[in-house]
Amino acid sequence: MRVLGLLKKHPKITTTVFQMNDKYVVKFEAGSMEQTFKFDQSSVSGLEEIDRMLNEEFVKKVILRFNEMYLSFEALKDKPGLQ
Repeated sequence: MRVLGLLKKHPKITTTVFQMNDKYVVKFEAGSMEQTFKFDQSSVSGLEEIDRMLNEEFVKKVILRFNEMYLSFEALKDKPGLQ
């Protein structure tokens, strides 16, 4: 897996684009959580097009998903026997 670049999509989220096995892999990281999306290399022309595709509306959904993940994880930690 080769790193193609880092995208500045949100100040609290790290967005890394990789190239691997005829795919572009986009990984969003926030704290201990991550979301990964894969694109066929034949469907996008490269890093610049991926940056354009990951528009404000898409990033807002990524943030909402991170919030849901965080709440689920916190609820799990509050269950008896997990401390």
